[in-house]
Amino acid sequence: MNPATPHANMRPNSRNDPPTGRPAASTRRSILFLGLPILLILGAVIWFASRPRVVAPPAAGGDAAVPVRMATVQQRDVPIRILGVGNVQAWASVTVQARIDGQLESVGFTEGQDVVQGQLIAQLDDRLQKAQLDQALAQQARDRAALDYAQQDLRRYETLVKRDAITAQTLDAQRAQVAQLQAALLADAAQVAAARTQLSYTRITAPISGRTGARLIDPGNIVRANLVEGIVVINQIDPIAVTFTVPDSVFAEVDQALREGRTPRALAYASGGDQPLAEGEVVLVDNRIDPQSGTLQLKARFDNPRHALWPGQYVDMRLILGQRRGALVVPSRAVQRGPDGPLVYVVDEGGIAHVRPVQVALIQDEMALIDQGLSAGERVVTEGQYKVRPGARVAQIAAPAAAAPAPTPTLAGADPRAAGPASTEAADPEAAPLAGAAMGDALVDDAAAGAARPAAPAGDAAGSGQAPGARP
Repeated sequence: MNPATPHANMRPNSRNDPPTGRPAASTRRSILFLGLPILLILGAVIWFASRPRVVAPPAAGGDAAVPVRMATVQQRDVPIRILGVGNVQAWASVTVQARIDGQLESVGFTEGQDVVQGQLIAQLDDRLQKAQLDQALAQQARDRAALDYAQQDLRRYETLVKRDAITAQTLDAQRAQVAQLQAALLADAAQVAAARTQLSYTRITAPISGRTGARLIDPGNIVRANLVEGIVVINQIDPIAVTFTVPDSVFAEVDQALREGRTPRALAYASGGDQPLAEGEVVLVDNRIDPQSGTLQLKARFDNPRHALWPGQYVDMRLILGQRRGALVVPSRAVQRGPDGPLVYVVDEGGIAHVRPVQVALIQDEMALIDQGLSAGERVVTEGQYKVRPGARVAQIAAPAAAAPAPTPTLAGADPRAAGPASTEAADPEAAPLAGAAMGDALVDDAAAGAARPAAPAGDAAGSGQAPGARP
């Protein structure tokens, strides 16, 4: 063949030659699409087969105990409280005003000063009033002199009429003259009293004892008798008043306490605080219930020598109606609502839970007062009721170990509740029996002391929030 021919050495492709170009790339993609899902499925099977299985060990003695928290029913004297929100008001508030027109010469107080009744508040220009008083006194003196002269003439006329020296008509005229001058003298006395009163109005004194506010007018200004703003406002803050509202449902209890001669006591607390600011007594029960809000308004009087209460302040109120002696109390979270009314789970000595219907007198400070259905010393379930069935075996959850409290620096404006329940008991001894959730925890600790501890595996299940034997 001629070497110059370009296709002389060319030969057709054989069937055994490897594919080139597009067919090879298509084969690699097919292997990738088929192999990736197979690898994923294989990995999932290996992970599922090798993962640890949690198997709850069987509890000794049959069914596993349900972990719960329990509290002991206690019997003690409990004060009956009613909560409300009140507003502090001055016991008396007076706007000091001028009673006559005049120029304000001086003031006798400092803004924010405590004043006593009768203390000088302001002095007005009194020259006109003094002149009017002098004029009334002069008129009184002139009429008194005229009366004296007329009385002397009357005595002479009485002597002359006996001698027939004058007529009886002359004597009668003189007697009338004396009577007129006596009446004029009485009018002069009234004019003098009026002038003295007008003069006293130039000296303005404090009508009550209390704390002055801002001065509303400065010396040198002309004050008017009808000035609405006045000169200064004086608020009596010792004693002080608090008006507050309570639900209308407690009206019967309040009215019964008043009819029995028991004056309800009132405790005022700072908003969100747990230490009483002052203690007083109820002095007014409003004569109507507000139909729109369904509340009854009360008014209490407080001694306020330390000025712990201030007009305009909002406070939390506790109305103490009396004391229930020998009341049975449990944490309020132990009471459940059933189809037939309130109920609790009572745990017997064998650790078996039973449903017990109860009658709740009232719930206050996270504690429930039980009228019927429980006895002192019984144990009731306070947490975990949703896992408990009648006849189920229950066990007390182990209380966590108490960590040593770290010293914490006290910051300015820190919450006074950091003092703890002990400070509350010192401030309000009757409030200690119902100190809230802290007392509920104490009841739980009392029940934990006499309760059987569950086995370690069951405790692990309880710590995970699952009942023993439950599948993860």
